[in-house]
Amino acid sequence: MSTLKIHNPPTIAAPAAAYSLGIEAPPNARWLYVSGQIPADADGTVPEGIEAQARLAFRNVAAVLESAGMGVDDLVKVTMFLTRKEDIAPFRAIRDQWLGDARPDSTLVVVLGLVRPEWRCEIEAVAGKV
Repeated sequence: MSTLKIHNPPTIAAPAAAYSLGIEAPPNARWLYVSGQIPADADGTVPEGIEAQARLAFRNVAAVLESAGMGVDDLVKVTMFLTRKEDIAPFRAIRDQWLGDARPDSTLVVVLGLVRPEWRCEIEAVAGKV
């Protein structure tokens, strides 16, 4: 059970997708900052297609969370970078499936490129847990 408190005030526009406008972590929470996770396997293999790349990048985020004894319900903030505007819908579908009922703060940005041209997405995150 998450100890994070969601803030979606009715006085401003509601979230446009599966995220929250604000997340409050309890006092004395442990914080985990997850560096940008790329769509590469442990051996450096990068799959083709946004669906496969998104699944792998989210799996990599999950692995870092798990190594800290955390899970998707502990996510406070997720920032996602895409290199193609046409990837937004399929990427969101994978994100929504991966998040389940979790609703961390979320920012999705379309950028001109990432460090390697074959990478079509990158995901960074912040998690908090008591």
